[in-house]
Formats: sequence, structure tokens, C-alpha cells
Amino acid sequence: MRAAILEAVHARGAGKTICPSEVARALADDWRPLMGEVRRVAECLAAEGALVVMQKGRVVDVAQARGPVRLGVPRATDRP
Repeated sequence: MRAAILEAVHARGAGKTICPSEVARALADDWRPLMGEVRRVAECLAAEGALVVMQKGRVVDVAQARGPVRLGVPRATDRP
């Protein structure tokens, strides 16, 4: 899952984001049960600085975020 998330955000490119459901949908036809795990892995990747989690155009802490989030490649100016 980690590799799938990183591949998806890098394929989308800098300055653009993906919905976590895009990763879940790519991994399984019955994708909804995977959403919690996608968010957990994204949280770890964000803590490592490998990606950013965004909500309403701002970088957020995924553990604190409620509602839809987007995942993207970090830029030098991105900080939660």
C-alpha cells in the first residue's frame, strides 16, 4: 500500500493531489474497507516527510483531520 500511495502521488506530480480513494480503488474492487488503512499509511508517510496531507488547500495533520483529505508530493513550503 505504501508503494501504491507513493506511486500515485508522484504520477500526479508536484503541486497536484490525489484522493486516498484513488489508491484504494486501484488495489481492490471492494475498496471501501481499505480506506482506513490508506489513511494510516498516509499518516506514516507524512510523518516521514514523504508526502503531505491537505484539506481545503492547506497542509494538515491527517490524525486530526475530519472529512475528506488529499495526498500530494511535499514542496519546500509545505508544513502542517
